[in-house]
Parts: sequence; C-alpha cells; structure tokens
Amino acid sequence: MRIARMGAIGSERPVVIEGDEAIFVDSLIKDWSRQELEQGAFDRIKKANLSTLPRTPVNSYRLGSPINRPTKVICVGLNYLKHIAETGAETPKEPVIFMKAPDCVVGPDDDIVIPPGSTATDYEVELAIVIGKRALYLENPEQSPDYILGYTISQDVSERHWQIERSGQWVKGKSFPTFNPIGPSIVTGDSINPHNLRLWCEVDGVIKQDSNTDDLLFGINHIVWYISQFMELFPGDIINTGTPFGVGLGFKPPVYLHGGQVVRTGIEGIGEITSKTIDHKHLLNP
Repeated sequence: MRIARMGAIGSERPVVIEGDEAIFVDSLIKDWSRQELEQGAFDRIKKANLSTLPRTPVNSYRLGSPINRPTKVICVGLNYLKHIAETGAETPKEPVIFMKAPDCVVGPDDDIVIPPGSTATDYEVELAIVIGKRALYLENPEQSPDYILGYTISQDVSERHWQIERSGQWVKGKSFPTFNPIGPSIVTGDSINPHNLRLWCEVDGVIKQDSNTDDLLFGINHIVWYISQFMELFPGDIINTGTPFGVGLGFKPPVYLHGGQVVRTGIEGIGEITSKTIDHKHLLNP
C-alpha cells in the first residue's frame, strides 16, 4: 500500500494511492499523523472498503509531506561505505545519530530555500524509515520490521558551513526551513524490500549520487533496534538512514547548490521527488 497527503499547504488530506489515482480517506481518518496512527488509522484503512470513496488523479493536487507534523526526524550519519571513503572519515563503530528540527520537513516537490549568505548548501538522497508503532528497548534487530510502517524518499539538505565549521553538533547545519523534502508517498513495509534499492540524486539533469542500500554500513533493522535502546520511537517518526557517495562536499573542490537549480531525488520502488532551489533573498523580495 502507498499512503500520502494531498492539498495546499496547511490543508492536506490523507489519501491512499493506487496506480495514478489517489483515494481520499479523510472520511475514515483525520490524517496520517502520530495521533491517528497510534489510534489504529492504518489498520482501519487496510480493513476498509475504499471502492466507494472519492478519487482523483495523483497529479491534480500538490503532494504534502506524507506524515503530518512528525514529532522527530532522526538521522544516521556516515552510513554508506563509499560515502565514508569520500569524506575521509573513520568508519564508525556504532551508528552516528543526530536530529533535524521536525518543522524543516516539507512536501516532496516543494522548494528548497538556500539560507542567507550560504555557499555550502548540499544535497543528500536518503531512504527514510517511517515508524508505525511505539518502539522502545527492542530485544534484537529482527523485531524491527514489526515497528516500521514503511519507507519514503528523503532529501536531507545540509548546510556544510554550519554543520562542520561552527562549534557543536551537526543539527545546526540540518534544520533550516525546507531542508527536508519527503515523499511522494510512504510505501508500506509489506510492499518493498528496503535492503536492496537503487537510490540517486541529480542536479540540473546531471547525476551526482547513484548507489544502492546494500552499501549501508548499519542496516535498516539494526538502525531501528539501536535507536530504540536510548530513545522511544513513536508512530510517524522519521529516520533518515544516511546518504551514499557523491554529495557536493565530496568533490574537489566541493560543488554546492545555489538558487535557480532543480534537484531530482529518486529511490527504486518508491518514485521520485523534485525541488527547485530558491535564494532566501529572492523569497523575501520576489
């Protein structure tokens, strides 16, 4: 099953996607949100007869973030072997964990706003895990799939100057507004094998990243189990699982984003998302 949210910003409605059509399910649930998922929204939709509900072509509405206001966006850094090599970093002994501000999450095709004065805004294709039910102190990684709702595409935009050159943690370079387009839908865990998926990112039609989730250092199930040892995971929480090689930082010299570009991000079995980059000054003075 594929689930998503469609509509203008602030007025999105929950849908189930079948082929090129979206089925509005807001007569059955309020939204795809933590509260609704905790109250069994997904199970209700799976059991419901959707044949009589209104439908519309997927491309007839804007797609929003497939989860409304996620409570947490948890990220795993340095988690692809070839990416570790291009950064020159040591291979982590345990997953590198950091956070992004949840309100930087936007729709899959929404604009990415380059911060004021930034010359080091970077792209990062990532497979995102979406949690389906509360997870805390899981006994082993094999339990993890039971707690995963599904998977989606995350464009984990980063501002490298704030991330690397300013004191403190990476969260500084990760949490600018619009720095996490997500979507276009969540593909539920029973419909996809996340352990062997091609993922890629291109800028202005030029492929920059092209890899596979089989290059992950710490796998999907290990990540969920590991995080549950020190943090309670809730329905709708998003885990960005890391980015593969080919980021702008990895070029010599680095090649970063600027206003007026098009970033296309894709993952096999999930789809593609596309964002335009806009300079902050142009947003203020159109």
